[in-house]
This record gives sequence, structure tokens and C-alpha cells, in this order.
Amino acid sequence: MGVIIGDDLQVVKGALQGNPFNRAKTDQSLKGFKKAYKEDPELSLARAERLVRNTYRTLLTRGMLGTGIYCTDPQVAEFFQNRQPS
Repeated sequence: MGVIIGDDLQVVKGALQGNPFNRAKTDQSLKGFKKAYKEDPELSLARAERLVRNTYRTLLTRGMLGTGIYCTDPQVAEFFQNRQPS
């Protein structure tokens, strides 16, 4: 099994952070995000960030025998490489 980590997951100050603005336009899980962001930016960003992180957590824990990871962002790739057990 493999997971492609796109630009919606970034490394900020040494930690992973979801960026809902870089999510695919066709993603239905963030439907209504832009409207909610106009009304309450802080709350909508927190919810969307949790959703992005939860999506990848779910995908990365599905592999029974292992999971291959490809990251479009080199910083995210380095983040995961540094956390692999030796």
C-alpha cells in the first residue's frame, strides 16, 4: 500500500500542520470551508487542519505489512525520514 502526501500537509516549526488551502478542489470533505472561513477564520482553520491530519493518519495506519510514502514537499519527506526507526 502507498500514500501520496500532497501539499496540504506541511512542516511548520518542526511539526506537521495541515493546510486546507492546498487541498484538492474536488475534495468533498472540506465542502463549505471557504464560507465558514469568512465567518470564523480561527475555528474553521482548526477544524480543517484536524481533518487534513486525520485523513493522513487514517491512510498511513491502514497498511497491514507496511506503507510506502511519497511526499510532494521535500521538507515533509525529510520529516518522515528522520522519524523512521533504524
